[in-house]
Amino acid sequence: MTDPRTQYLAAAPTALDLIAHPHVAAKWTEPSALEGFTVGGLTAHLAQQITSVTAALAAPPTGKEVVGLYEHYDRAAWLAADLDNDYNTSIRDGGHTAAESGPEAVHTQAAEALKALAEQLPTLEGDSTSGNPRWPYATTLDDFLATRIMEFVVHTDDLACSVGLDTPKFDQDAFDTAAAILARLAAKRHGQAALVRSLARAERAPAVISGL
Repeated sequence: MTDPRTQYLAAAPTALDLIAHPHVAAKWTEPSALEGFTVGGLTAHLAQQITSVTAALAAPPTGKEVVGLYEHYDRAAWLAADLDNDYNTSIRDGGHTAAESGPEAVHTQAAEALKALAEQLPTLEGDSTSGNPRWPYATTLDDFLATRIMEFVVHTDDLACSVGLDTPKFDQDAFDTAAAILARLAAKRHGQAALVRSLARAERAPAVISGL
């Protein structure tokens, strides 16, 4: 399996292509399939999975505690939280504010960020300190990119469903990383047996297995 830096650079163009699709611009102000988001707000949030990486790399060192990938999710205020949780409300507000610039501007900003990342990421070590500057802790670069890959996979499906398109297929290694995170979160939330039954025993599968 390739490293998360390579996976990220393979996955990001898939999301960027969907962001640029004419169906997305045509439905920009309409409600999306993700409750609380307009199509434009959801698209901007998806684009932020690219621009947030350039912001993280540009941020000065902070000396924050470095946590592992799954400890990040243990601490995440939005995970399995109510839709009106302050953190979730802030995420939606950020997407909607970014969407006010319009579909072309959202795509252009993300495309420029990805161009910079395509040059920068191959020169960096995966164990270097990174993470969203707003988080109260840090992660390694590779763990941070793994969280963005999962966001790509989940939110491209949200966006494609919102505008009546087929969900894009991702690079297999990148998809495997996202699937592993989702499976781990689902097992923690619902139990290992529930996950196994959902994947392998339809007759005993629970009705809900989401880890998010």
